[in-house]
Amino acid sequence: MKKVAISTDSNSGITQEEASKLGVFVIPMPFTINGKDYFEDINLTQDQFYDFLASDADVSTSQPSVAAVQDLWDDILKEYDEIVYIPMSSGLSGSCDTAQMLSQDYDDRVEVVDNQRISVTQKQSVIDAKKLADKGFSAKEIKEILLRDKMKSGIYIMVDTMKYLKKGGRVTPAAAVVATVLGIKPVLQIQGGKLDAFAKVRGVRQAHKVMLDALKKDMETRVIPENAEIAVAHTKNPEEAEKIKEEILSLYPGREVIVDALSLSVSCHIGPGSLAVAWCEKTPEL
Repeated sequence: MKKVAISTDSNSGITQEEASKLGVFVIPMPFTINGKDYFEDINLTQDQFYDFLASDADVSTSQPSVAAVQDLWDDILKEYDEIVYIPMSSGLSGSCDTAQMLSQDYDDRVEVVDNQRISVTQKQSVIDAKKLADKGFSAKEIKEILLRDKMKSGIYIMVDTMKYLKKGGRVTPAAAVVATVLGIKPVLQIQGGKLDAFAKVRGVRQAHKVMLDALKKDMETRVIPENAEIAVAHTKNPEEAEKIKEEILSLYPGREVIVDALSLSVSCHIGPGSLAVAWCEKTPEL
């Protein structure tokens, strides 16, 4: 039986400490802040990142360098026979395409999985892949399973402030002003790897309702409820995340609902105070 390693990037929200506990490998995502390079969870903590945002620092993201990816894979392959690498969705970054190109030099020892996930759903894919590897599945078999199930997930995100969408050019300054004055909270969705508009509502409570209604509809039409993992994610907003967790538990008593922080690459574009409700189907082989 081949020894299979599971690797991902920090867009999954998996910290270096968590990676060590899970037995997986995580490439930190690079940021440029006021002209200086930082790496998520290496020399840039969540608190430091939000302090930079609060000070209106010039923050931008980029993909891991070719050298960083190759160095990690080369180190892993000294101990393992194969690697399953699960980067963030190709619909949100070019890093997946780069990884797929690089994998061609590894004689089928590296399988890059573009299963259209990011943040908490990407993290669940990594956890599932690790369990499959521990059960003896090959890298190719794990890739096939993850690709088969790639559309069986959804994320709904309430953006608390229009400031960062405006800063990133995703809304016009005029639209941002109107939305702020009227208390409009955009709700975005990630389905199939792309970030799209879902709804515009007035106030946080209405945004909660829209996300919970979307979750309920998905649970009724896209997945058998007991076969779904449910998560609440946030950008420096743990108190509201716990509240929406309780609302989910009132709909689905006895369920485990995970609360986690959104990765910094997502937070960079939507800012602090945001909330997300996510689900993904459990892998049948597990």
